Amino acid sequence: MEETMTSKRRAELKGQANRLKPLFQVGKGGVTDAVIAQTDEVFDTHELIKIKVLLDSAPEKPKEIAEKIAAATDSQVVQVIGGSMIFYKYNPELHEETAKKKKAVVKKGTGMGAKDYKKKLAKRASDERCFSPYSPARGSSRPGRIGGKSRYGRGGGKVGR
Repeated sequence: MEETMTSKRRAELKGQANRLKPLFQVGKGGVTDAVIAQTDEVFDTHELIKIKVLLDSAPEKPKEIAEKIAAATDSQVVQVIGGSMIFYKYNPELHEETAKKKKAVVKKGTGMGAKDYKKKLAKRASDERCFSPYSPARGSSRPGRIGGKSRYGRGGGKVGR
């Protein structure tokens, strides 16, 4: 478990928790063994969870409930707002899986070589012959003009004057 959470990390976790839906609720029974067991079980597959407190029927305030759950599950309280509580518990198993996936995806020799890149640059330079905004090949930058000519077919801009 992380000892202290920086404000930057806490803000990052709050942002990630915005899209989460509460996994379960704490009601009139308060923090029971079943709630703690269920929370501990969820931490096996998630690092960040959101839990709702039913404010009308809960015997304690949400902050007190959050502190009890965090102490019992070795997690950290990220935020308590109204009846929503957000908890974080680092799970090294989840990070090992993502590291293995990243290693498996990376392949050697799939990028563009130096020779290929030079060929691409040379082709691009030959394709972009004219950069003038008034050129009929590139079109005019003035509104109402298509392909360097006016809407009325009278020729385009400064070209040919």
